[in-house]
Amino acid sequence: MAINGKILRDAFISAANCIAANKKDIDALNVFPVPDGDTGTNMSMTLGSAKAELENMGDGVSVSEVAKAMSGALLRGARGNSGVITSILFKGYDKAFKDIKEATNSDLARAMELGVERAYKAVMKPTEGTILTVSRLAAEKAKQLAAETEDLCLFWEGVCEEAERALEETPELLPTLKKAGVVDAGGKGFCMYMRAMEKVFKGEGIYEYKEPEAKAQEPVTIETYASAVGKFEGEITFTYCTEYIVRKAEGCDDSLKLRAYLESIGDCVVVVEDGEIIKVHVHTNNPGLAIEKGLEFGSINLPKIENMRYQHEAAKKPDKVTVSSSNKAYVSVPPEKPYGFVAVAAGDGIEAMFKDAGADCIVKGGQTMNPSTQDILAAIQATPAETVFVLPNNKNIIMAAEQAVKLADRKVCVLQTRTIPQGISALLAFDPEADFNTMRSDMTQAFERVKTGQITFAARDSEFDGQQIKNGEILALDNGKLSFVESDMNKAAYRLVKRMVDGDTEFITIIVGEDVSDSDSEALRQRLEEKFGSRFDITVIRGNQPVYYYIISVE
Repeated sequence: MAINGKILRDAFISAANCIAANKKDIDALNVFPVPDGDTGTNMSMTLGSAKAELENMGDGVSVSEVAKAMSGALLRGARGNSGVITSILFKGYDKAFKDIKEATNSDLARAMELGVERAYKAVMKPTEGTILTVSRLAAEKAKQLAAETEDLCLFWEGVCEEAERALEETPELLPTLKKAGVVDAGGKGFCMYMRAMEKVFKGEGIYEYKEPEAKAQEPVTIETYASAVGKFEGEITFTYCTEYIVRKAEGCDDSLKLRAYLESIGDCVVVVEDGEIIKVHVHTNNPGLAIEKGLEFGSINLPKIENMRYQHEAAKKPDKVTVSSSNKAYVSVPPEKPYGFVAVAAGDGIEAMFKDAGADCIVKGGQTMNPSTQDILAAIQATPAETVFVLPNNKNIIMAAEQAVKLADRKVCVLQTRTIPQGISALLAFDPEADFNTMRSDMTQAFERVKTGQITFAARDSEFDGQQIKNGEILALDNGKLSFVESDMNKAAYRLVKRMVDGDTEFITIIVGEDVSDSDSEALRQRLEEKFGSRFDITVIRGNQPVYYYIISVE
């Protein structure tokens, strides 16, 4: 039995419905208890991005047309690593079904094989015991069965059974799954949507699911900025945004003295020493004094002074563009400069940090709200640069960002920043005078030197790495790995800083989340000053980020 376009269309819709209905069950399989977008949610949002397009296709379509529409919509709508891998697996159907009206078992087997090949290539370090393993073994079984039978139902039943067998073996391949007593979440999602497709192939109809009535999720927005300006005129205490690079003179004073002086004449001070240069950023009413002080440390290069009050007035005009991810028709602007930056961030304070450091475009997103490939693509296209560097700032956003590279009309480089401090450090290390390869290398080395700590809460009861964790307990993460569990967020932050600092530490930066009061953050600052103030430069910034009570940067 051959599959026509109508059957394939309905099978894909059935898969999307099934994952939407069971996303919470898939989410619950996640081993690590931190609050995040979760596998089931990301797979559901990814598949759902193509559902509406498929529902608008008539019954007379070919399998080629259906697969192409599905693939294109999934590519742009992919969210999180699980969503991106799912979109790539379905891309195999587009490749295998090109220019054909109906598909055989052999075509289906080829589609699965091509999808798996692309998925393994897309993942930098493929891990067995995940959706990759389940889909690969299912594809191998499909190839075997396609040579044995032309019966679609018998063929697909065998493929589904092999996928489910592989899923049950995932705990043997990943010790963390075995300790938690669960199977891989992505692999579970794969098996579920394969069974949902089987319903259509058997003539049982589409998996039924009705979206519950709920408050609509605020769409991800992308904001572009001509330059760094205050959000409201009343907030601009110091008028001039002043930036420059110091080529250090031999035997010059410690850059901490430069930072201390700049803090006496302004705010938003950033002083980063890297090898032979010092990169400076300050908001001040006396830019001349800021530059004169810099000359005491060496020669000045690339000075830039911008009146933020004038820029605020300009920002009220139509040259500030907001692009909603819910609208596929994004604004594409022509390049006006060699290089530009897109950063993913959440929290007005963190967004301001990236804008002040030179980001052209901010995609609102992060933990629990992974932007799609389409969201990131819109930001790239709205950045007026020939080459755009993308800072994902979250490990679960990197793959979606990399998918946008092939869709953009300009050169794109994704720097694999996994945290907000890494993203800021990469941006501050940008040297416009360097060639592309040098600047990419310098920015990568800069963010790789940064240690990141995060204080958050457990989203579910679990056992991880021998620790019993209860829903709501405070989690301390050291470079993404669970360090310890606490009951008090300030005590957790203090303990984590003590663990992270070493003999090479110079700077400690604490970024305060939206759920932390000023009194709590001040209490933490005072305790850190008492312990480390004589040894390290300590800065506390209100980032107003969700999910994380504190984000800690140690450099």
